[in-house]
Amino acid sequence: MSEPPTAPADQARAYYRALDEGDYDLLGALLTEGFVHDRPDRTLDGRARFVRFMREERPQTDTTHPVDAVFESEGTVAVRGRLLDADGDPIARFVDVFEFAAGRIDRVETYTR
Repeated sequence: MSEPPTAPADQARAYYRALDEGDYDLLGALLTEGFVHDRPDRTLDGRARFVRFMREERPQTDTTHPVDAVFESEGTVAVRGRLLDADGDPIARFVDVFEFAAGRIDRVETYTR
């Protein structure tokens, strides 16, 4: 595995690439140990817990996350995108707000529609 990117917007893009490609080593390398994912249906606390959920427990693992726009301001990144199923059909639209600490993704807050 190559080194994860260091620029916040590039880390956000790599996050989706890791999810879509099932690259859980990269996913873990992007996150702080205390990472929190706050989403409408649950909150996942801790890098290990989040990676385990994404690898073993999420309802659909054959999804993709096309990114439509990336916004960056003062160390916070917001990403607008779509969640698509294996056939490319839309499941949801989302905005993820990324916060960073120690040069890694520390928190993602997800808003869906």
